[in-house]
Amino acid sequence: MTQTRWMLPEGVEEILPPDAWQVELLRRKLLDLYRSWGYELIMPPLVEYLDSLLTGAGEALEQQTFKLTDQLSGRTLGLRADVTPQAARIDANRMAQDVPARLCYIDSVLRTRPASDGDARTLRQVGCELFGHDGVDSDREVIALMLETLAAAGVPDVHIDVGHVGVFRALAAHAGLQPDAEAEIFDLLQRKSRPDLAAAAIGDVAKPLFEALMGMNGGREVIDRARDAFAGCGSAVEQALDAMDTTLEWLATAHPTLPVHVDLAELRGYRYHTGLVFGAFIADHGRELARGGRYNNVGAAFGSGRAATGFSANLHDLLRFGQQADAPMNAALAQPEHSDEHVRAARASGQVVVRGLPGAADPAHTATFEETGESWAVKPAPSKSGNST
Repeated sequence: MTQTRWMLPEGVEEILPPDAWQVELLRRKLLDLYRSWGYELIMPPLVEYLDSLLTGAGEALEQQTFKLTDQLSGRTLGLRADVTPQAARIDANRMAQDVPARLCYIDSVLRTRPASDGDARTLRQVGCELFGHDGVDSDREVIALMLETLAAAGVPDVHIDVGHVGVFRALAAHAGLQPDAEAEIFDLLQRKSRPDLAAAAIGDVAKPLFEALMGMNGGREVIDRARDAFAGCGSAVEQALDAMDTTLEWLATAHPTLPVHVDLAELRGYRYHTGLVFGAFIADHGRELARGGRYNNVGAAFGSGRAATGFSANLHDLLRFGQQADAPMNAALAQPEHSDEHVRAARASGQVVVRGLPGAADPAHTATFEETGESWAVKPAPSKSGNST
């Protein structure tokens, strides 16, 4: 029994030295980046009433949310599985409604199931949300900041996928699909199952539209193909394609070396996204490292249905796939007789100083703290390389 008491639940991780400093240093680096873009930091609570966490953008998280009973109120609480719904609540109730709000966060989330076998259920979610503006300019800002985030983490060879759930929504409305049929077609599109789509009972008018949509992936030429295939399907389709075309043109200009893949059948976050959606990928990793999109009116359940767009990522994944420099402690060992004044001055200058303890083995260090009269200095430890005689 005692041999298992130290074990953690499956998918629950702890971070130990020296990795914990790497996580913290990247966290600080990203927060400095977001502050330079004018994003305000929020720190929502880890636990909230369940009906608040599962409102709006959180409805799709019901199966991922741990639940418990509040001993004070008797109401059901949830441990957050995503910070985005909390950001929407904060914008609706705490922020000025006549100007855009830019919010950022880096916080722990807990999920009942891992994304796939072997993944963690404890994540440090990093993200930015922009409320109060509806248009390609705010979408562009969020995509640019997502790419800056990946660059700051040192993630190499990024490529992004771009889609627009508005195309599918408009086609479903044009075809007169009922909610059950729409959900079925959505599932078939995500599985890229052409045989099942061919067998779906959605009518001879609707079927060719969704068969065409399933194949709408590739480069920017997809937009022209979609305009031809969906001509006459309504202005909502045209508006969605225009928004995508404008975004792709900007990406080609601002990030000319960035590989961009267009997929109109990629409907990530369909249940709450309303417009442009995007994800950042790297080779040999099947899931996106960062993802985001537009989710207008999700705050309506909290009293303010403002336009919104944003992105999020897992800080641990950014560190895992990024190329961050090591963060060695470079500690200098100070003996008990060294003056507190000099040790304080060294620490204030950024030097790590470890006090030796009487009767204890010296802690690991790379330098020695030395005093000379009124000054102090750090003497590097002798190199261990070379031949001994």
